[in-house]
Amino acid sequence: MSTWIKCNTTGIRYRLHAIRKHGVGFDKYFTIRYKVAGKEKSEGLGWASEGWSEKKAAAILSELKANHTVGTGPRTLTEKRELQTQADVEEAERQQEEKARNITFGEIFTERYYPQVQHNRRSLRSIQREEDLFRLWISPVIGTRPIREVMPLYLERIKKNMAKAGRAARTIQYCLAVVRQVFNYALKNRLFAGQNPAGSTGGVTRPKVDNRRTRFLSRQEAADLLAELAKRSPNLHDMALFSLYTGARAGEVFNLHWSDLDLFQGVAMLKDTKSGKNRAVFLTDEVKAMLAYRRPGDAQGGSNLVFPGRDSLKVMRISKSFERAVDVLQFNEGVTDRRQRVTFHTLRHTFASWLAMDGINPFHLKELLGHSDLKLTERYSHLSESVLKQAALRIQKG
Repeated sequence: MSTWIKCNTTGIRYRLHAIRKHGVGFDKYFTIRYKVAGKEKSEGLGWASEGWSEKKAAAILSELKANHTVGTGPRTLTEKRELQTQADVEEAERQQEEKARNITFGEIFTERYYPQVQHNRRSLRSIQREEDLFRLWISPVIGTRPIREVMPLYLERIKKNMAKAGRAARTIQYCLAVVRQVFNYALKNRLFAGQNPAGSTGGVTRPKVDNRRTRFLSRQEAADLLAELAKRSPNLHDMALFSLYTGARAGEVFNLHWSDLDLFQGVAMLKDTKSGKNRAVFLTDEVKAMLAYRRPGDAQGGSNLVFPGRDSLKVMRISKSFERAVDVLQFNEGVTDRRQRVTFHTLRHTFASWLAMDGINPFHLKELLGHSDLKLTERYSHLSESVLKQAALRIQKG
């Protein structure tokens, strides 16, 4: 064991490390010795390599003796360290509270909300759209501002910036929805306490938008489109046929597996749909014949998908091929309102429109389409009303 060496200052001594050097000599471990309540007490301070010296040890010893004399403050090094530890904890808590109080909207979005969105959302397009809206429009206005300071005034500024840049009302509406969702996340996770300025009672007026598509195909137009698609791509023809006679969305068609089909019963189960629920759709004879014809070729390919292919490429390829077929048929000739343009989604809208014109019960139509709310189905009510009017007017003579 090393020998203790007394320093020039009374009550301070040190011992040398056996092998570790510090500067030109061996490292020194300092201790102090003093009396507390008449009893001798010895406490270790630390190594010279950790910053300790005779001068520093003397200052600590002098402080403890003075505290003992006046009867205030820590009288031992242990007490001093305990008090310092407590002070450090309190300071860390204070800094944490201050940071939490001043957490910015951008920090919540990038560090908490957006990673969760990436994990939970199925649509890569939806995830990217939220990131773009935050980066281009939300962050420049409120990104560095503490979330507790975000007021409706700043959201109005976001609206104004987007409108000035020519962004559509629906895009502005979606941007405000992202802000609302971030606030809801912050409230739920106790990162913020207060009112959601983008909520229904927040005072921000949302742009009114009617994004409903009203264009649907006539029976003849549908037949012409399917014929044109068959000439270009049998695979795209089959996908369009399935959507037209089941009301399935494009993504639901892409994700259809052979295990989801029961051709004998004429039923397909669409899984993980937009509403988050599975939905049964019923197959017409034409659709069953198409699927029965496809099955052998698909089995040879070794894929369980009815319409195999990589999603990102599939969407792009279908969009372009479908657009070219529509252009040949001139369905979108001179159409400037995008709600009136024929797209792949028009097939689903056509399915619903035909059923509405045939007088189907709106609740049944809602279930077939997989709508979460009957209000979404009410857009087709005018079609069923026209049928009822025609039926009622048959009472007229002549």
